[in-house]
This record gives sequence, structure tokens and C-alpha cells, in this order.
Amino acid sequence: MTRRELKELIAEGESLPVEFKRKFTTHEKIARELIAFANTSGGWLLIGVDDDQYVVGIESEKEEISLVEDVCANSIEPPLRPTIEVVQIHHVDVVVVRVEESTYKPHHLLTTVHSDMFHNGAVYIRQADKSVQAGKEMIKILESQRSDSEPVTLSIGKHEKHLFEFFETHERITAKQYADLCNISERRAMRLLVRLVRIGMIFIHTQEKTPYYTLAG
Repeated sequence: MTRRELKELIAEGESLPVEFKRKFTTHEKIARELIAFANTSGGWLLIGVDDDQYVVGIESEKEEISLVEDVCANSIEPPLRPTIEVVQIHHVDVVVVRVEESTYKPHHLLTTVHSDMFHNGAVYIRQADKSVQAGKEMIKILESQRSDSEPVTLSIGKHEKHLFEFFETHERITAKQYADLCNISERRAMRLLVRLVRIGMIFIHTQEKTPYYTLAG
């Protein structure tokens, strides 16, 4: 990344694909951000930039890079291999971590059970400018995006017909709106929406606080 590109990225502020960190905090917090990018559409983690876009820089580029590499190898499952580089701006160094959207979703946070034992923990995605924990339905969608996922079939019933009739006059719908539309529980509505996402008939959008769905195509 060039100095100019970094300046432009910082000027745009935190967003779906951009997260600022003043410094390396904890393995878990950094892992959450990297996992969320990999599980969504990729992004940049900038270490050495404050939330208000002020560039503070880092003290030791070798230490920061080593910590990020340790997180990717030991705190995330499957492990990540982001691109890590140091870019100088305003006479200080910023660590730029580029995470591509993964083909091995979902990535989990590895949490310690005992000193030598780990288990797969929470899954995170990007939602607007935040990294948030994914629910069971969203995890199923992430699993379906893997290249080795099982195909899903779906018969079109009255609830699906109600949805497509709704889309004739509306561009988007939330799970709650769909539940109200069909007079079913929000949990059941979510399951139906997830299946439609998995077979590619609708899309899920997580840029806003409340995820919503649109027709594919």
C-alpha cells in the first residue's frame, strides 16, 4: 500500500472494510477483527491509528507484526495468512493488515480450556463499522459459502411465495418483517431466509445494525 492510499483509507474513517487500532491490545480483540473481515468481505486493520483518525504510529514494527502473526496462527481456526506491511505516514509507522475474504468460512476464535487445550469459540462478522458475534443462522450461511459445502434444496411453499410477492413492491426485508408478514416466529422466519440465502435466491446484507435481505440478481 502506498502512503497516498493509506491517507485516503484513513480519511474515509472506520467502515465495513476498515478498522483502526491505536495499538495492539489483546490477542482476542485483534483476532475478533481479523476473523470478522475473513468471514465477511475482507478488509484492512490499521494499527497505529486512533478512532478519531489521528495517526499515532507504533513503537516497534517487528513486535507488532510478530503479535499479529501469532494471533493469526494460534488464536484463529482455521488460521489466517493476511498481508502485513508497514507504511510510514506523518513521520511515524502504521502497520497495515490486509485480510482477504476467506474461502474457508467460518473462522472461529480459539479460546483456552486448559493450558494446553483449545476449542473453537465464537464466530465474528463485520456489521457496519463494527465486528459482531454471528448467530447460529449466520454461521450456517457462512458454512454454505465454503467450496466444499453440501448443496441445499428447497420447495417453494406459501411462506416463500409471500416473500417473493413482498419483493415485488419492496427492495429489502428483515427477519422480523418477514415473521410479521407470514405470522410466524422470528426464529422460523430466520431459518427460511437462511435456506434461501444458501441456495442463492436472496442475499443477506450486514452493513447496517440490523441485517436485511434482498433478492439475488
